[in-house]
Amino acid sequence: MRGTHPDLKHTTVRCSACGSVFTTRSTRDEITVDVCSSCHPAYTGVERTVARGSRIERFERRRARSRNPVAGAAR
Repeated sequence: MRGTHPDLKHTTVRCSACGSVFTTRSTRDEITVDVCSSCHPAYTGVERTVARGSRIERFERRRARSRNPVAGAAR
């Protein structure tokens, strides 16, 4: 039953988000991941949020644009 497992070799893993590089063992030569443990919010505790404002602030912005359609079209 020998030969049933694939041959593992040292592999370079690159993160496309933060650029970190580390080695592991795999059947592939090189692996590129979108997010690694160094930059993933679940592991780092840092959450990236976009400051969009509250619902009221967004409503007021839309209301101001609808009252002044010339200024809203210049965006």
